[in-house]
Amino acid sequence: MPHIDYYFSMLSPYTYLAGTRLEEIAQRNGASITYKPFDLMAAFPRTGGVPVGQRHPSRIDYRAQVLPRTARKLGMPLNMKPAFWPVNAAPASYAIIAAQSAGGGDLGGLVHGLLRASWVEEQDISDDAVIGAALKTHGFDPSLTLTGMLAGAEAYAANLESAVSTGVFGSPFYVVDSGQKFWGQDSLDDLDQHLQGNL
Repeated sequence: MPHIDYYFSMLSPYTYLAGTRLEEIAQRNGASITYKPFDLMAAFPRTGGVPVGQRHPSRIDYRAQVLPRTARKLGMPLNMKPAFWPVNAAPASYAIIAAQSAGGGDLGGLVHGLLRASWVEEQDISDDAVIGAALKTHGFDPSLTLTGMLAGAEAYAANLESAVSTGVFGSPFYVVDSGQKFWGQDSLDDLDQHLQGNL
């Protein structure tokens, strides 16, 4: 069975735009997934990246065009200026890590639900109430916002180190146990083809 390490940041609109396609691809190809939320802002200076506000104006301008264009192509709503962004991504990331450890719910749905809350629904995904509601909606114990904090924080830090050592430099980023890496939601078709043995 092929395995995918899924590195992602809860700050990334591109991660939101990935939707639940990864889960569909994994199911279609009999692949398993380990979800690895990580601190992208901490990874940038270690991997040659730059936060949005510090990028060259031409890059900022292109981002302002490509994001709504991609959202329209995918038929997904997207708020380019969410009320709560940038947001502290750690609490939601800790909850995702705790939910993965606990099992029993829809983890892909939880990740996408929290991203949608941020990029569409104008919710603060650092708020325990917002996170707890998302956990409950997707079949997890909402108390994981509290009980999973310590283990979540440790795993979140470990995910950053794993990302950097593996060669991850953006979000979303997919690393297959074959050694192949795929960066960006627009690489999901290539990931699918790779798992089918075509790439």
